[in-house]
Amino acid sequence: MSKRDYYEVLGVPKNASEEDIKKAYRKLAMKHHPDRNQGDASKAAEEKFKEAKEAYEMLSDAQKRAAYDQHGHAGVDPNMRGPGGPGAEGFGGFAEAFGDIFGDMFGQAGAGRGRAGAGRQVYRGSDLSYAMEVTLEEASRGKNAEIRIPSWESCDTCHGSGAKPGTSPKTCTTCTGTGTVQMRQGFFSVQQTCPHCRGTGKVIPEPCPSCQGQGKLKKQKTLEVKIPAGIDDGMRIRSTGNGEPGTNGGPPGDLYIEIRIKKHDIFERDGDDLHCQVPVSFITAALGGEIEVPTLADKVAIDIPEGTQAGKQFRLRGKGIKGVRASYPGDLYCHIAVETPVKLTEYQRKLLRELEDSLKKGGGRHSPSGESWTDKLKNLFT
Repeated sequence: MSKRDYYEVLGVPKNASEEDIKKAYRKLAMKHHPDRNQGDASKAAEEKFKEAKEAYEMLSDAQKRAAYDQHGHAGVDPNMRGPGGPGAEGFGGFAEAFGDIFGDMFGQAGAGRGRAGAGRQVYRGSDLSYAMEVTLEEASRGKNAEIRIPSWESCDTCHGSGAKPGTSPKTCTTCTGTGTVQMRQGFFSVQQTCPHCRGTGKVIPEPCPSCQGQGKLKKQKTLEVKIPAGIDDGMRIRSTGNGEPGTNGGPPGDLYIEIRIKKHDIFERDGDDLHCQVPVSFITAALGGEIEVPTLADKVAIDIPEGTQAGKQFRLRGKGIKGVRASYPGDLYCHIAVETPVKLTEYQRKLLRELEDSLKKGGGRHSPSGESWTDKLKNLFT
């Protein structure tokens, strides 16, 4: 099968600039990358990815592009040219552009960007994480909070240059100011950060004594954070641009505020629902009655039917929490805990014994689970 025209593959005209070719390739490579295409579409995407890669390798190199424009595919086919032909160093252009793609995909802005002499490497700053504790009530209704986070400010001594006053940074002799060096082995060429200047393109013979050559000082700043109503434990709030500063003019990272909800004395949260244990006297549980139970907003009354057993659950609709993405609030589940009286007087003990005798005379009808329990024991030992 004959190859498609390289310009047609990238979707650019024949007079496209080098930057237009790179942009077109990056767009196609990100769209058809195997990691982004799974299942039945993966094989077709892989073929398109390889096709775009080959087109970019040829058109991004001025010598290969000229040969292709003059002779077509035959002008750049390594099988039809000598060892010094255009196909000999194709890997370098691909590695360079591929570094840009992964920089966009994973946040490292401009990693490996530019050819030799195109300028210093630009890196996005690192993200920061901050753990914030809030109460269940605050998480339910939301709040505005102020936090203190690390911040970088330009050094007043060297005015951000990193060099001792009276001196200045020098161009790195290893990378000649580009911030990158080329590592070659055979036909392969890989661009990496200059180990001498660490990508800055500059070296500082005499560092500033205040900032030790960083050009900036670490301080603290106050940041106002809005906690949305309904936020749950473990959720994160992103504060764009409040992470560490970038390198060589790169964008700053982000600040992620991770929410930790304090343990509540009464309620336990389960998603948007709340659960609580409600103590009830055994007299109320036996005779029935009305009791008050708390919610996060107020108190509500519930009716306890006669003969309520321990563990009985009452559901109060809409008395839970309205989650961040929920359309309506969850429910409150009240779990009945029947209390056994303690520290009885002799008279109270006498009354309870009389009550017990009276209940025994009534047989199993006073004990809803007594008969089934007795039957289980009989089956166990027979």
